[in-house]
Amino acid sequence: MAVPKKKTSKSKRNQRHAIWKAKAATAAERALSLGKSVLSGRAQGFVYPMDEGDEDDD
Repeated sequence: MAVPKKKTSKSKRNQRHAIWKAKAATAAERALSLGKSVLSGRAQGFVYPMDEGDEDDD
């Protein structure tokens, strides 16, 4: 089993954790922004299916 040769310092660990948290916050902000634009009808560059009646092609 692979093990690290040296202990990771607290500052490196904290830095890695901060980057991970920042990525999550950025992704959440983008998702919320996209959701708002889709609901308001101003979404550009985002393709989603529109419900235009019941059109079945059997």
